[in-house]
Amino acid sequence: MEIKNKPEKPSGKLGILTPGMGAVATTFVAGVESIRQGLSKPIGSLTQMGTIRLGKRTDNRVPAIKDFVPLAELDDLVFGGWDLFEDNMYEASLKAGVLNKESINQIKPFLESISPMKAVFDQKYVKKLSGDWVKKGKSWFDLAEQLKEDILEFKKQNNCDRLVMIWCASTEIFMKPSAVHKDLASFEKGLKENNPDIAPSMVYAYAALSLGVPFANGAPNLTVDIPALMELAHKNEVPIGGKDFKTGQTLMKTILAPGLKARLLGLNGWFSTNILGNRDGEVLDDPESFKTKEESKLSVLEHILQPELYPDLYSDFYHKVRINYYPPRGDNKEGWDNLDIFGWLGYPMQIKIDFLCRDSILAAPIVLDLALFLDLSQRIGFHGIQEWLSFYFKSPQHAPGLYPEHDLFIQLMKLNNTLRHIQGENLITHLGQEYYD
Repeated sequence: MEIKNKPEKPSGKLGILTPGMGAVATTFVAGVESIRQGLSKPIGSLTQMGTIRLGKRTDNRVPAIKDFVPLAELDDLVFGGWDLFEDNMYEASLKAGVLNKESINQIKPFLESISPMKAVFDQKYVKKLSGDWVKKGKSWFDLAEQLKEDILEFKKQNNCDRLVMIWCASTEIFMKPSAVHKDLASFEKGLKENNPDIAPSMVYAYAALSLGVPFANGAPNLTVDIPALMELAHKNEVPIGGKDFKTGQTLMKTILAPGLKARLLGLNGWFSTNILGNRDGEVLDDPESFKTKEESKLSVLEHILQPELYPDLYSDFYHKVRINYYPPRGDNKEGWDNLDIFGWLGYPMQIKIDFLCRDSILAAPIVLDLALFLDLSQRIGFHGIQEWLSFYFKSPQHAPGLYPEHDLFIQLMKLNNTLRHIQGENLITHLGQEYYD
């Protein structure tokens, strides 16, 4: 990608807007404030704790990423968003049940100061949720205009120089691209005509991109993965990315599957089941929302294992994903996997994984990194799909005609090489003089 503007340390405030102020968003915001007050460490955040190797191994140049590339400082971040419930972030954090009350109370005044704007919401697209903190409008277009007013007012009231928007709301029903999505003119016509193939997440994305605000999609919704909004992103020179934060079970798949392929171990079947009790679990209890998530989860193995290139190992493996709503578990999701694999001479083996994870704890640092990297992309002139941020997504958005890269380690290599490119350093390919590169 062409670097149009010299990478420089930003000045002023960066506003991070989240459609959805539930478990993920409140955990993210509470975490950042806790870190700013010196109460916690930014564990899980590449931008805050990661390092990057520069030059030859013998050079011993391994700076922290936050010292290497000019990212916004945590102290310069301002938070806002929308939700269909009126609870401020303190109340929403208590209801989400991710962080313990002691942690939340340490930053209570700060969380109480952030209240959601009224959401653009239609229960048709998220059937298991209902709320009354919702905007009213004649059409999707009218609602998009209201969102634009919200964005501009937030920027003014909080004295922000720049903004980014990260979708942290629930999974919408499964949708496929249709005629209304084919180009920007058709999409804007559909907004005015209340076309049912336009979902609320698309309205948020349209509002953001219209104002030059970078947008990332943290759910498996179609959202910006349509030609119309890609066209808008290029027209206004705005970076976009998505979709579906890579947490929990899929994170494990993108770590394990590359290992199986690297060792050329075969796969007969991979059965995955989840139990989850938070708002996301309730939403995914609806078959149409689950279909959206299922498509995101199922695509991972096929792309990593490449059965068309390794038919003897992966052409006929069986892959099943289940998600079960179980209220007592809350945000503490359990992902259980059974892998039936085979090795030398076809002899069978098994791998079993029981990942007792905290979904929002894994998602929160992703929100932070995406916000900081999208802001960097905008400042240096990157626009359109940011494939170098695929590291953070279950179903990475990719350029038309290409397949998505799911291998976590290839994704990390691409991310690091992009950072090197931005700062004018040599890319590391592990080629050249064997003992020095």
